[in-house]
Amino acid sequence: MEYGFLDGRPFWIVYAALFAIVFARTQATYWIGRGLGIGLHRSPAGRRLGDRLERAESLINRFGPPVVTLSYATVGFQTAIHLAAGAMRMSFVRYLVAMLPGCAGWAAVYSLGGLAVLAVWWDLFLRSPALAAAAGVLLIAAAVAAVLLARRRRARSAAPADGTEPADTPSASSAA
Repeated sequence: MEYGFLDGRPFWIVYAALFAIVFARTQATYWIGRGLGIGLHRSPAGRRLGDRLERAESLINRFGPPVVTLSYATVGFQTAIHLAAGAMRMSFVRYLVAMLPGCAGWAAVYSLGGLAVLAVWWDLFLRSPALAAAAGVLLIAAAVAAVLLARRRRARSAAPADGTEPADTPSASSAA
């Protein structure tokens, strides 16, 4: 049975190829946006916008990186977000730092069959929106629980090994 380019390839080759593809596509989109941004600044519209354009750029530079990272979980908005990040002259270093985990996640989803999972969920949604919503809530609850457990483990591992309490917390004997 033939499954296309994935058939018989080791996972790391598929993952690396998909990572390279999304990295190149995203970089191209960002730099096209940078070119459009230069044109915007030189245009009469850019001069009319003046301070408002600079404030928008500042906000995007400050709050945009998480949006860039999360954009890889969307379908249809990725290109617009990366183009806007370039056009609004988001710092390249901030953009790159936000882009890399997004690329890694995107490549993982696509190389591990994430689209098949999304297709199943969408089919479930079309048949029973309530059941699909419940499945989504359950997935979010599981993710929140995993984060809380990881934080608790980290807090325990940061506690002193000799059993003494940290100096900034009251002990049980002093509370009585």
